[in-house]
Amino acid sequence: MAGNARRPRMAADGREVSRLLSEEELRGMSRAERLGLLRALVALDNSEQADRLVGRRRRAVVLIASIACCIALAAWIAVLALTLPRYYRAGGWRGAWVGFDFALLVTFAVTGWAAWRRRQVLVICLVVLATLLCCDAWFDVMLDAHTKGFEFSLLSALVVELPLAALAITGARLLLRRTVAVVRRYEGQSGPAPRLREARLVGGNPGAPLWNLFRESAEFRSDSCDPPGETRPAEPPGRAAS
Repeated sequence: MAGNARRPRMAADGREVSRLLSEEELRGMSRAERLGLLRALVALDNSEQADRLVGRRRRAVVLIASIACCIALAAWIAVLALTLPRYYRAGGWRGAWVGFDFALLVTFAVTGWAAWRRRQVLVICLVVLATLLCCDAWFDVMLDAHTKGFEFSLLSALVVELPLAALAITGARLLLRRTVAVVRRYEGQSGPAPRLREARLVGGNPGAPLWNLFRESAEFRSDSCDPPGETRPAEPPGRAAS
């Protein structure tokens, strides 16, 4: 009984669905029809809740604020370049470097754990690790300039720290692109994943307020969906019967 005879008619964009489909009927669809159905379901689920014009205005405010911060920071850098002494005797030198290297050690450990356990937090860990390694290389080279340890610091930065940072940031980029590709596939989008600077934020509707992106939504707190790879325990027989 399954097949084309029972399949509901669908528009070219997959927006016309007359009733629920069985798994057998879904298997009878072509790949293009399944992608169209996915796109229709995602479009319904991600329907815009705010006016697009308001969203554009809010993004313009954020852009202006970002430009103002860049200008202020550039001015502050110029002030520091003109006023800071070339040589300075610093206090707490041991604590600063021991604390920094301890933070780097913790980051390495957490990154290794996230990679071993295949956790999504690995992306954040890799970005933090690359940042700390670049900072370590920068300050080692700059603070050892005109000293006996300059050659060793430069060699360490070029051979160890910067290559590890490049490896970490490349890994984070690949993981993010893979995530984007998976999301696009389950949204019914075909073709290769776009570059990260061209990919839209997941869950970022054009008309929604910007601060909603940084706020946990109800769907993450709801127990209506089981976590990936997990299933709900079966109901006791007595409770199911009731």
